[in-house]
Amino acid sequence: MISARHGPPSPVGSWNKSSYSGYNSNCVEVAQIAKHVAVRDSKAPYALHLEFDRAAWAVFLSQTKLEPRD
Repeated sequence: MISARHGPPSPVGSWNKSSYSGYNSNCVEVAQIAKHVAVRDSKAPYALHLEFDRAAWAVFLSQTKLEPRD
């Protein structure tokens, strides 16, 4: 299940930036929240963010690892 929420969630840990993010602030950040994984744009931390349940997040990650990168 995927949902969108307004404003930052209250993650147990902190937001982590993607290791593939550039130096120009084009970052995707991820946070662990109870049974969900939250994803947001670091340039808009108070805008909508996505929350994935862990099963949906695992599928997303497995599919992105299979796709070739430019």
